[in-house]
Formats: sequence, C-alpha cells, structure tokens
Amino acid sequence: MKRELVIVLDFGGQYNQLVARRVRECSVYCEIYSYKTDIETIKRMNPRGIILTGGPNSCYEENSPTYSRKLFELGIPVLGLCYGAQLMMHVLGGKVERAPVREYGKTEVLIDKADSRVLKGVSEKTICWMSHFDYISQVAPGFEITAHTADCPIAAAENEDAGLYAIQFHPEVLHTVEGTKMLYNFVRCVCGCSGDWRMDSFVETSIRAIREKVGDGKVLCALSGGVDSSVAAVMLSKAIGNQLTCVFVDHGLLRKDEGDEVEAIFGPKGDYDLNFVRVNAQERFYEKLAGVQEPEIKRKIIGEEFIRVFEEEARKIGKVDFLVQGTIYPDVVESGLGGESAVIKSHHNVGGLPDYVDFKEIIEPLRDLFKDEVRKVGMEVGLPEKLVYRQPFPGPGLGVRIIGEVTAEKVRIVQEADAIYREEMDAAGLNRTVGQYFAALTNMRSVGVMGDERTYDYAVALRAVNTIDFMTAEAVEVPYEILGRVMSRVINEVKGVNRVLYDLTSKPPGTIEFE
Repeated sequence: MKRELVIVLDFGGQYNQLVARRVRECSVYCEIYSYKTDIETIKRMNPRGIILTGGPNSCYEENSPTYSRKLFELGIPVLGLCYGAQLMMHVLGGKVERAPVREYGKTEVLIDKADSRVLKGVSEKTICWMSHFDYISQVAPGFEITAHTADCPIAAAENEDAGLYAIQFHPEVLHTVEGTKMLYNFVRCVCGCSGDWRMDSFVETSIRAIREKVGDGKVLCALSGGVDSSVAAVMLSKAIGNQLTCVFVDHGLLRKDEGDEVEAIFGPKGDYDLNFVRVNAQERFYEKLAGVQEPEIKRKIIGEEFIRVFEEEARKIGKVDFLVQGTIYPDVVESGLGGESAVIKSHHNVGGLPDYVDFKEIIEPLRDLFKDEVRKVGMEVGLPEKLVYRQPFPGPGLGVRIIGEVTAEKVRIVQEADAIYREEMDAAGLNRTVGQYFAALTNMRSVGVMGDERTYDYAVALRAVNTIDFMTAEAVEVPYEILGRVMSRVINEVKGVNRVLYDLTSKPPGTIEFE
C-alpha cells in the first residue's frame, strides 16, 4: 500500500524542517521540496495536502519566491504559514502590505471561528509565535477571517470550500501552545490522512526493500558507532546477513576510548555479527588535516578520506556493490537538497555518488528520518537503550569540535576535557534531561596563572542544549556548581588548558556543533 504523503514547499523559512517534523508527529509522512518544484511534479506525487512555509521576503516584491495560481486549483488542501499565508492571499487576489506594527514573539491570538476545521478544539484565546513585518490587510475573494490579534486583523483566514487555509503565525514551533493541534486538524481532518506512518511498519518495509535492492550483492557499511550508523548497520544485517561487512574507521577524531568501545559492541566479541573490520587511520587523517583552518575544507577532507579508506577496504573484501551510510533527513536538507536551505553541512555524501567512487550505489536506509525517529527504529530493531540514546556525535567527529587546525595534541586536549564534562553531567543525572552536551576546543589562547607560573594555553568551551529535532536548540542552564566542578577538573587535569567557557548560543543563530 502506498503511504499517504503531505508535502512542504519551502520558501526559505528557518522552520521548514520543523513543519515536516510536526506533521510526522501526527503519524503522517511528510517531505520537503523547494518552491521551485513544478506543478506537474507535484501532481505526480499525488499528495494529500500541501503546506507552504514562511520565508524572509515580501511576496509583493519583484523576484520574491512565488507560485502560480494553479497550485491552489489542484483540489488538494493547502495550508499557508506566515509568508505562505501572505503568498496565498497575494496570488488569489487579496492584499498584503507592510504592517504598521511588526509582531515578533509570543502573541495572544483570538479565535473568531470556533468551528473552523483547522482551529477546531483550539482555545478562544491562545498563545502563538509571530514573526512578520508584512501582514494581510485584505483577504482574497471567498475567504473569511478566522482569527486575529491586537495588532494583526487577519491572523488566520480560510476558504473552506476550496480547502485553502492561511495562518499568519507559526504553528510548528513549540512557542505556539496549540500549534500541533492545528497541524493535526489540517493533515488528519482536512486532508483526510489516516495516520499510518509508524516506525514498526517503516522498519518492516525498509528491510524488505533493502533485501530486494541488494539481491545477492555485497554491501559495505560505514560504521562510526554513533546512533545513526549503528541503526543503519543493524537494519542491513537483519536484511542481508553476512552479505554485509561493516568497516569502522578510527580516524583519530573520536571521543576518548570510543574506538575500543565501538569494537567491544560490534566486533567479534560483541553482541552483533556484522563482519566487523576496524581500520586504524589516525595518522593518515592528521596528515591530511595538517595546516587546514577553514571548517568546510576540513569537513570535505574528512569525508573524502573516508571514501578513500572504504574503497581500499572494499578492494580487500573483493567485489562490493553497495555502500551504506547513516545519513538522516536533516543532513539531506542541510546539505542543500530537499528545500531552499543554505548549505550548512557538506560532510554527508547525499544526492548521489561522485564519478570516482567504485560502488554501484549508496544505500541510506534512514535518509527520510529525523533523529528521534531514528532512535525509535533503533529500539524496534533491538539495539540496547544505552546505545540508542547515547550522546549524538557528528560524522567528522572532533574535527568540528576543534576550531582551526586539527592536531593530535588538540585532539588529546578536547578528548580529555569532554570526558570530564560528560562524566560530571552523567553523575549529576543530567544525561536523562539534557539533549546534547560536549566540550569543544577554541582556537583562543590566553594568559593564565597556575601555581607561581604564567601560562599561555587554550580555552575550552562547554556546550549543553535541549532540542526535539536537532533543527532548533536552546542552551541549557547547567547548575553553576556542576560547571564549577568541570572547570576545576579540566584546568587541573588537562594539560594545555587554562580557561573554561560556557556557550549560551541557541540554534538559530548558531549551530549545535561549533563548525
């Protein structure tokens, strides 16, 4: 049975992935596409509903992202959010102009039509997240106003007969208290989706599809020991058994003792039979990274060197037909595919293989999933909870947690500092409440005094964030006494560090990682 699909057309909004994530929370499968996707492609996808995201432009200006009127005449329900709502009104004959009062942040919205299908069950007065400098001053013909605020006369509007709904605020963010209810109403009640998107069916379908694709071919899996690659490896093992070989490249950029821990779990003496091969390539990576300062170049060097190592291992194994990677959906979008997002990550090989790679094809069984969905799959395939819910770790490893040039000495410093930080956070029980925490090594050196001696050493930065989907994140207020213990231990136990900082930056404007 073909799964039901709701598509998100991305107009450059910062919350586009959150929209898709919230729809999936309603047990409805959702994918993101650029607003440049042509109407015939959309027809072929046969979506049950379409959601238009926010964006930074003014829809009435020349060269702003737009779509033809035909989109709203397909007979498919459309929900416009923020810029998407304004664009809907603009294209269909309403009026959008610069607002006399800009709204930003938590705003009280008053519901004018309680029986609206999208606003059904929402409180008469509800808190929503506004972020706009333009506003809808006049609805398009056939629309009625369904909500307003003190400064925004048209906070929501709809043409129920045509299945068109416009919302000026952002129901996808957690600050909109009843936003998930609104999205649920749209995809389940308006679009009529049954809500059959579940992890157990995803696992079953994916394993069957992998088995059919691979046939009697051989598969090489890039196993890092992180959540994503571990889940991907076990899925492949369940699908094709000993046709799979898992290569673990210890590139010297792992957390302290992590290489040995990964081997203990997945190696010959572990609980899983993955034809595990460990490649100790620390010096090779350090040589390639010597003198390199720029973050994107470092990522590309690490990614390309991984491919080179896999090619070499594949030749030792013999003919290998497929390469498995633990790419997940945010990697796809942040690599510049699947929407209008700028390229944020370049270390993931998404969108196809370069010409010089010897494998027939890449298999990415988790490509459609967000991080929390990957964890659910991990539990479904029987991985231990401790592994499934371990701290996330980026593909390039400590290469993106060391600012500037990567050296063996810098790796040692950040490994030891990070181990201390994680040990103290775990001892305080914060591993159960904080989404992600780690230490990074800045490129800043400063003067300090240790004993009777003057020092000139590095500053370590501590990071702790909470996030649901890893697309937005807020810094955690770690108790000062814990930070104090970490600071004292790092400075006393880690040679080369004389200063410890705490990073308060949210995402956006920052990223969770440092580079």
